[in-house]
Amino acid sequence: MQVATTARNRKEKEEKNKRKNRKQLGFATRAIHAGQKPDPATGAIALPIYQTTTYAQSAVGVNKGYTYSRTGNPTVAALEENLAELEGGAGAACFATGMAAITAAFGLLNSGDHAIVSTVVYGGTPRLCNNILSRYGLKFSYIDTSDPDAVRRAMKENTKIIFIETPANPTLKLSDIRALAEIKGDAKLIVDNTFLTPAFQLPLELGADVVVHSTTKYIEGHNTTVGGALIPKDPKLLEDYKYFQNAVGTILSPFNAWLTIRGLKTLDLRMRKHSENAQKIAEHLESHPKVSKVLYPGLPSFPQAELAKKQHRGHGGMLAFELKGGVKAGLKFAKSLSLITLAENLGAIETMVTHPATMTHAAMSKEAREQAGITDGLIRLSVGLEDVNDLIEDLDEAIRLAL
Repeated sequence: MQVATTARNRKEKEEKNKRKNRKQLGFATRAIHAGQKPDPATGAIALPIYQTTTYAQSAVGVNKGYTYSRTGNPTVAALEENLAELEGGAGAACFATGMAAITAAFGLLNSGDHAIVSTVVYGGTPRLCNNILSRYGLKFSYIDTSDPDAVRRAMKENTKIIFIETPANPTLKLSDIRALAEIKGDAKLIVDNTFLTPAFQLPLELGADVVVHSTTKYIEGHNTTVGGALIPKDPKLLEDYKYFQNAVGTILSPFNAWLTIRGLKTLDLRMRKHSENAQKIAEHLESHPKVSKVLYPGLPSFPQAELAKKQHRGHGGMLAFELKGGVKAGLKFAKSLSLITLAENLGAIETMVTHPATMTHAAMSKEAREQAGITDGLIRLSVGLEDVNDLIEDLDEAIRLAL
């Protein structure tokens, strides 16, 4: 046992030193190169897609590091190394979808354990907690995590997880990661960083224990895959996630991993352009006479603008707004767009619009949505990489037709 512990400590120290050295490289450089080397067999620059079920062994228990692709795959491993380096984690575990990753995050809890979940999260998260995980004796409290005092009051002796999205989907409400880290005690602070990615926010540096991603979104960025990831700070927690990943089998396919790695190479450029376009559109909508409200962390009018400045390096491509005509105008607006697509996704190069109350958050009760600030008239806009003037023209025309 002592030998195993010593070996693990040595490995952890080596990984820590490697991460320290790699941090000296810029973000864009690491996004392009982390986890990837020329193929030793051919010299190919592009990472191969190791589309294989199993691996030959020279003798029983003698292999080249891989035995079966549910347990490990070189293409997936390269993506996991890349994400771990970008977020500053001990490693990463990639899953078939973002929801599979969230399931694994809660899947380490025992019956009777308690978790605090933000009132404002993607609608699939409370659906998972309320309709599936609660069957196994897990307890959930939905708290406004933008208020650290409310979280402190909700903490119990059996609270094991505080799960937040910041910025939250779809209202962009922020939670102060540093403040929550100070009061979490022994609970794990898990931050869904899908909206900003490590390009603009590093939750582990701010005191979080685990980062969650729907890699479907900005990480891959091209509307061609679904996937998810958990990136913990603690190597032991990484081992637990990897065990869950193998035992449950909700793994990411090699091809989807390869597409996601390809997307990561342009993450730095994409996020900067997403943010630039979103800022211009948010400012335009805020000045529009037929728009009643705009929510974007880069606007001075955003309720948590000061926290956004402290916590983000950029504000991303997501915004939300309401028309003065309410829900009726909002629904008419959504179907009046010509360039912008009405679709249930975000974070891709194409601009997409969603009506959360009837689409992404329909699984939540109306009462829960109202508590979270998700009104029936709210429109979520995922701003893409098109010419911003073309996007503004399409928005203006749809607003004109809606009102």
